[in-house]
This record gives sequence, structure tokens and C-alpha cells, in this order.
Amino acid sequence: MLSDRPGLHHVTGIVGDPQEAIDFYSGVLGLRLVTQTVNFEDILQHHLYFGDATGTPGTVLTHFPDPHGDPGRPGKPQIESVSFVVPTESLAYWDTRLADHDVAVEGPLERFDERVLRFEDPAGTRIELVAGPPVPTDIEPWTAGPVPADRALCGLHGVSTLSVNPYATAGTLETLGFDHEGEDGDRIRYRASGSRATVVDVLDRDAGFGREGTGTLHHVAVRVEHEDDLHEWRELFDDRGYDVSRVKDRHFFHSLYVREPGGILFELATETDGVAASDGENEPGESLYLPDWFERDRDLIESQLPALTVPTGGGDDDTP
Repeated sequence: MLSDRPGLHHVTGIVGDPQEAIDFYSGVLGLRLVTQTVNFEDILQHHLYFGDATGTPGTVLTHFPDPHGDPGRPGKPQIESVSFVVPTESLAYWDTRLADHDVAVEGPLERFDERVLRFEDPAGTRIELVAGPPVPTDIEPWTAGPVPADRALCGLHGVSTLSVNPYATAGTLETLGFDHEGEDGDRIRYRASGSRATVVDVLDRDAGFGREGTGTLHHVAVRVEHEDDLHEWRELFDDRGYDVSRVKDRHFFHSLYVREPGGILFELATETDGVAASDGENEPGESLYLPDWFERDRDLIESQLPALTVPTGGGDDDTP
């Protein structure tokens, strides 16, 4: 049922101020804001999509901004961090760039055959830049952004999970087509066979219980090929007694959600060419995009949401 090149589709988190998120993810990390739309479950809340030039599945990190939300608390069962692939020779550049933007950096850390920088976004979301894995050749970094193309983030690497039952989470990953690859300390690695965004690490460590809120990661989505596959997956998970949603139309793709016994929320989302969206007059991400079924409420929605300023590209420094 999975695509012949499975892997992650996107990762979604919760942040505070939407403009602060854009300034960080586009202005500092150099990801393109490919779509600004609304949370389909709450149309008076933004939903921001960041990724490569076209929002290719496997490059996308989305965020629900909640300016008045309570801070989250990292812990079980949650996605502990999200990681991006960067070119092998770029870690020094990123160490300097992040420090220049007053971002505290941990590392480089060594694990498996990788070197890793760890830091947090302004809301406290844990992010990693990973050098060592091959750079995917089937994505297009946003070269109009502030980061040089040879230093740019090259899509998702994966996520690390804190499960209340690591064995159950591992079993779910195997059901989804991920294979056990190895262990490094308390980190157990599962990998899909696709060309990008293929890693899920299960962390088998002591940790307190987390609380959903700003600075936490809400779910991770896995790619599937067709909408029909989602109905088969729904039947399979329902038969196993998992907490699984109906198949949903997310406009840019179709998906379903499943909460596995270890407590991690997975989404299964259909493969597309990309999730970049424009209104026909502006470039992707530069204005609020609404599906047809919300268009009649545009005046109400825009009156309740803050106007956002989107970086239009151009280098902002000469960091080597």
C-alpha cells in the first residue's frame, strides 16, 4: 500500500507568533514559505507551510501558530525533534549563522555516521541539522532565499520520537514499511527505502510526560501513493483497534490520522508534486490562500488574522 519510495511527507508543530515563525524559518533557516493558509479545523488560525521551492513532500515543515497558547512541555508521548539534511561541508556555516542570529547551538554531535547541530526555534521547538546523509537530488532548495544554495537545507532527514511504549511504536513503523537499521546508545533507528526524508528514531530513554502547546511537534506524516491506499490503511488500523480517523480532504492532499499504542500521532498523506499555493497574482506564500470552500468567508478570516510579511529573497549576509 505504501509508495515504492516511501518516507516522510511532512512534520507539523505548534508555534506562537506567526510572524516570528516566518522570520525564523524563512529569514534564518532559508526555507520557503510555500503556503500560508488556515487551519482547516479552525479557520481563524493560520497554518504555515515551509519547504523547498515547491513544497515537495519530504521537505515540508508546517506550523499552527497560536499566539495566545500556553507553552508546551517536551516529553512522552511526543515527537522530540525534527531534523533536516544539510550539505556535509556546511555545518561551520550554520554554526556561525545561527550564532549571528542569537540562536544557541549544541554540537556538532556524533551519531551513526552523522554530525548534528541541535537548537531551538523561538517557540522552543527542537530542530536538528544533519550532515552526512547523501543530499537528495529530487528536491529544489529555495535559491531566492537568504541562504546560499550550496549551504541550503535539503529537505527533511527525519524525526526523533519519545514513546510511552517504544516496542509498540517500532511495530507501527515496521507496519508502515520502515526497517530497523541500527542502534546508537538509546537511539533506535528505523528507515524507509525512499530517496528523501526516510528516518524515524525511537528514543528509548527516561522522560517525563509532555504537554501539547507552543514549541512542541504535533504529528509526523508518512507518504502514501493514492487516496485508495488510505482507505485500506484505515481498515487495517481499525481492525487492530488503533485510534484512527476517517480519510480527510486536506485540499493539497488526502490523509488520515492514527494514534498508535506508543502515543505518537502519525498522519498518512498522499504523494503530490508539491504543496505550494498562490492566489494567481502573488508568488506562493506571499498572500493568504484559501480553498474554494472557505473563499466565501475570506473577509471574516482576513479581518481576524494578522497580516504577515514574507521574505522576498536575496542574501542577507556574506557568511562563508
